[in-house]
Amino acid sequence: MIEFGDKIRRIPAYPTAAGYDLGPEVALLASNETAFAPAEPVQAAAARALAGANRYPDPSYSPLRKALSAHYDIPVERIALGNGSCDVLLSAGEALLEEGAELVYAWPAFSVYPHLAAASGARAIEVSLDGEHRHDLDAIAKEITVATRLVLICNPNNPTSTAVGLDEIESFLEQVPAHVAVILDEAYIEFSLVVGDPLASVPLLERFPNLVLLRTFSKVYGLAGLRVGYALCGSAEFATAVDQVRQPFYLTAPAVAAATEALAHQDEVERRVSATVGSRETLVAALRERGLWVAESDANFVWLRLRGSEPEVVEGLRERGVLVRAGAALGHAGYLRVTVGTDAENAKFVDSLDALVA
Repeated sequence: MIEFGDKIRRIPAYPTAAGYDLGPEVALLASNETAFAPAEPVQAAAARALAGANRYPDPSYSPLRKALSAHYDIPVERIALGNGSCDVLLSAGEALLEEGAELVYAWPAFSVYPHLAAASGARAIEVSLDGEHRHDLDAIAKEITVATRLVLICNPNNPTSTAVGLDEIESFLEQVPAHVAVILDEAYIEFSLVVGDPLASVPLLERFPNLVLLRTFSKVYGLAGLRVGYALCGSAEFATAVDQVRQPFYLTAPAVAAATEALAHQDEVERRVSATVGSRETLVAALRERGLWVAESDANFVWLRLRGSEPEVVEGLRERGVLVRAGAALGHAGYLRVTVGTDAENAKFVDSLDALVA
């Protein structure tokens, strides 16, 4: 029998939703994707790049780095790219963590966070969210020691959809020692009304060289299937380190072309955000009318407390062609995480829930 390393026994399986084989009419509300397809110019850019797929992509990914640099006014050398933001996150764990080191994050939060300590042998310190399912930044700050290498702040938080303001983030960063890297995971930042402007956190990078803003093209830009993420770094050393521990050619040419083109269409981003936030508020109102507790959502999904059996409700929704993510798989049983879909998909979810929960 093959003998694997201890980390294989430590690393948890990433939670996935069953039912993707149900057919085209299924409401895919489990993975926090956008309901909008990539803009037509973005699709065209990816198709043009596909014609040259017999060649490896430019390993520096210069077009995308330059486009991000111009958009955020950040030097190219302080931008890290990845095969989705998870790629940058996992590479950060490999570059920063080892046995004897500590990693601090809130829980529940993004399901990949526990992988970092499990893969590296570092000690994970999980800090409970507050009563409103928000990050308790003061409690997190108290857990930082000389052994801490990395702190993860998911804002807005996945799976609870909640966010904290940048004033709170800034006060927290002032308490963090310079040797500790802080990754502010902003995968859903474009949907945040608490933060407001997606550019608002970028100036923090000049004050805090140990800060990293982690972002993605998988949500509002509609490129989840192409897997492009990026990090805006307070120092070039972080970007260099994560590249050191990865394979070359981690992004495909069509993905780079699509992401580069997508950045040029901020009007489309604003339209999508407006539509999604409007649908989110309608969905939250419908759930609260039914007496369900729903967190104050600042993302493109909602987090609600269930009445009844979570497994039975999730299976009942699946049988009715609605896929959602069970709270138990995300660190908090008795809840559901539901992506904001089209108005028709949202209505299908609410109607199906009515049939299952009295």
